[in-house]
Amino acid sequence: MARLHLLVRGHVQGIGFRATVFDRAAELGLKGWVRNNRDGSVECIAEGPADALEALRLLCRQGPPGARITSFDELSEPERGEFSAFHVQPTH
Repeated sequence: MARLHLLVRGHVQGIGFRATVFDRAAELGLKGWVRNNRDGSVECIAEGPADALEALRLLCRQGPPGARITSFDELSEPERGEFSAFHVQPTH
């Protein structure tokens, strides 16, 4: 098990990015969260098997239809086991 922390910038809000990430994370059985940030970025932390995290990373790198990604930062970390499910957090 591993942990992935993503920060995606560009035209990524108001186009269903969080909903797309939430749906895919649920399909993959991942735990964590996705949220909009006030600076216009989308942030995601997910924990689970490496192959599932890679699938989510690829989805976030491309984004849903309408996304225009200008910056994509990722950090791989050891799993902390702090989540029981995947959810959408309020804007931070």
